[in-house]
Amino acid sequence: MSAPLQRSRGDLIATGVIALIALVAVLIAYFSAPIRSAELNPASEEFAADTHLSAVPGSVEEIARIDDHSPALKPVISDGVTIGASGNSIAGYAPDGTQLWTYERAADLCALATAWGKAVATYRTNLGCGDVVAIDAATGEYAGTRSAPAPEEVVSISSNDRVGTVSTQRVELWRNDLVRTVEYGDVEAPQEADMQPNPGCTITSALTRTSLLAVTEVCGGTTWLRLQDTTPEDSRAPEIMANAHLSDGAVLVGIGQDVAAVFDPTTNDVIGINSIGVEITRSPVQPLGDIPTPYEPAVADLPHHMTYFDGSRLMLLDPNTMRVTSIYEDALGTGIAVANRLLYPVDGGIAVANWDTKAVETTIPVDRGAHTGPVSLGVAGESIVEKRGSELVFLSARNA
Repeated sequence: MSAPLQRSRGDLIATGVIALIALVAVLIAYFSAPIRSAELNPASEEFAADTHLSAVPGSVEEIARIDDHSPALKPVISDGVTIGASGNSIAGYAPDGTQLWTYERAADLCALATAWGKAVATYRTNLGCGDVVAIDAATGEYAGTRSAPAPEEVVSISSNDRVGTVSTQRVELWRNDLVRTVEYGDVEAPQEADMQPNPGCTITSALTRTSLLAVTEVCGGTTWLRLQDTTPEDSRAPEIMANAHLSDGAVLVGIGQDVAAVFDPTTNDVIGINSIGVEITRSPVQPLGDIPTPYEPAVADLPHHMTYFDGSRLMLLDPNTMRVTSIYEDALGTGIAVANRLLYPVDGGIAVANWDTKAVETTIPVDRGAHTGPVSLGVAGESIVEKRGSELVFLSARNA
């Protein structure tokens, strides 16, 4: 039987030093973590929207107005709760504009979206726009966090199934627990080489819906559309279903379950391309203005159409083919569906259109005061919410 090991005084001191260093490192990581610099004030009780806007109102009345400096292009609404951002805070609001909960942190907001009944906010830290928090929209309680190195500038990408960010370097998608399901593009310090099929390209736009992720990018001076799965076997190894060569400057303007729509600036057409990369429709439209990179198209879903606002007009697209079925030249932004009608913002009010006949049947007056510029609509309970620049305005529906 061997004698027990004898530890010297030096060994004990060394062990103690190592343990102390480890403890200090853990404490530094804990107290310097971004979540530690945040303050969450949840709702006093869980919110539930008991009523919904089921009829086109005869008139509307402003009932609340809040600051909203989020980068979102339309009102961010989840199950009747509207999420706005002001200063270092984001907050959830009931359909009457009453504040339900707040979340505050000393960091810049990069993106704001909703999915799965949650508000998903992406913040800029010393690692770029890669610090993400999910908050239950109804309760204001934490629903998840993630943190990873990311580009400094991103735009939002989201669907009912996924949320993520887009930059010129890469696209990321996350599932409802904020675990990454797709990483496409240039990856910093990859764990394994040769996982990305097209490194070194410049991403120009991206959209997602159900299991389809569409990305446009420029590689060696050539523009491509990449159609891929939102849930590959390995998130680090994208699974591309089809590649389609595009004209220079082409960007995404819509997406369905099995088809993507791209705008071709060389012909001024919206082109529908299916999941095997074949062109199936081509619709002539007016030229777009300046297209930033990456481009975040102003899109919104209707029950039977996808919609896209190009900055001057609102287009309705067939979700199965991406054929442009209607164009409303007087629109100020994306609209909403109420009682089988399209409601969209126009100068002086909200136009009510029949999407089958394409006719505008009436206009609901709205006094927007001195506001000029884009307006986009959302629905929260029985209220219509307008995003006007840096404000969210709650309009109560009246039947008279």
